Amino acid sequence: MIKRLVHAVDIDAGPERVWQILTDLSAYPQWNPFIVRAEGSVDVGTSLVLRMQPVAGRAATLRPTLVDVAPGTHLRWKGRLGLPHVLDADHEFRIEALDGGRSRLTQDETFSGLLVPIMASSLERHTLPAFAAMNTALKARAEQAMTPSP
Repeated sequence: MIKRLVHAVDIDAGPERVWQILTDLSAYPQWNPFIVRAEGSVDVGTSLVLRMQPVAGRAATLRPTLVDVAPGTHLRWKGRLGLPHVLDADHEFRIEALDGGRSRLTQDETFSGLLVPIMASSLERHTLPAFAAMNTALKARAEQAMTPSP
């Protein structure tokens, strides 16, 4: 079985700004309600250490490997819970340029493995709202930087 979660947000800032925030892992504790700590470098083949806090769920530390990095357009990692094929995750952030110097950020994650039937409703209740919270927080951070000071 496969479970896919997708959440997108339109941002009044360009893809470069969204990319800058998304890849500044050390700043995550300052603004990110979902990935509350992130360590590592944004390079293909490297492993990240991510402390994830689902909405109304238990926090977990995961160590996904970056499989695709295209500055300004997408970032993708693969991870797993325990052994392969138990609960595997393929997570992608896509950044699309929109008219008027705006952009769209989409989080898209596909879960597969033996635990998916058991975890599907939990992922829907806890993880998808965490995607929305992160996207909203990133939007606020990007747009705040774009607002001129009085």
